[in-house]
Amino acid sequence: MSTADRHGIIAQAVRETGRITVQELVELTGASEMTIRRDLDALAAQGVLERVRGGARTLLLRGEEPPFALRAHESVEAKRRIAAEVSSLIADGETVLLDSGTTCLEVARLLRRRPVTVMPLSLQAVHVFGEGPGPATLLVPGGQPRAAEGALTGPLTLASLAALRFDTAVMGCCGLSAAEGLTAYDLDDAAVKKAGIAGARRIVVAADGGKLGRTAYAHVGPATLLHTLVTDTTAPADEVTALEGTGTVVKVV
Repeated sequence: MSTADRHGIIAQAVRETGRITVQELVELTGASEMTIRRDLDALAAQGVLERVRGGARTLLLRGEEPPFALRAHESVEAKRRIAAEVSSLIADGETVLLDSGTTCLEVARLLRRRPVTVMPLSLQAVHVFGEGPGPATLLVPGGQPRAAEGALTGPLTLASLAALRFDTAVMGCCGLSAAEGLTAYDLDDAAVKKAGIAGARRIVVAADGGKLGRTAYAHVGPATLLHTLVTDTTAPADEVTALEGTGTVVKVV
């Protein structure tokens, strides 16, 4: 098991249980106690968890958005499969709005090698496109970045979106259901998502199965706005069926 895979397993276990011991993680991963302790120290330094005597506990409050550092370790392979499918849906020459979030960051890594024009809505994705010369054309919006995640929000971001029209908006989400639609944990982020959706001809949502059937408190829009959802095999089958009933094309990878 690679270090990245082990970190992902540890981060998910801490999030799901709230608190976990070193010994439990040894049994879960098959790694040595020394390795697990080093892993916990590294993840604590990233703000993923808090080290406590004999193990670790979550930093996440109920109803709070998981921090970017934690989400970056979750469902990594699924997010990469989702990103590959999203990239395949975008034609050369398109203008693309790319939302913030860990799944959209994986999309950025693929689109930077494509002859497309992209406006990313996070500093992390902007940095990906700026890593070296490539065929993609980068548009950088204004705005104020949120801590850690780097998602761009505020009046300058909204003004940038109002001035442009996109062939495709690739959106992330905190929650998505047929009944409640697309939702976010942050009101400013929800406003940016709404503006992005309003200025795009086609809306593609990239979301791992854990987001389906969940609802955050900031409403973005109904599921009927979505053209395509790309998700993974952990998506609840009943929710997939319900979303298809709203007219959304669901691709499971």
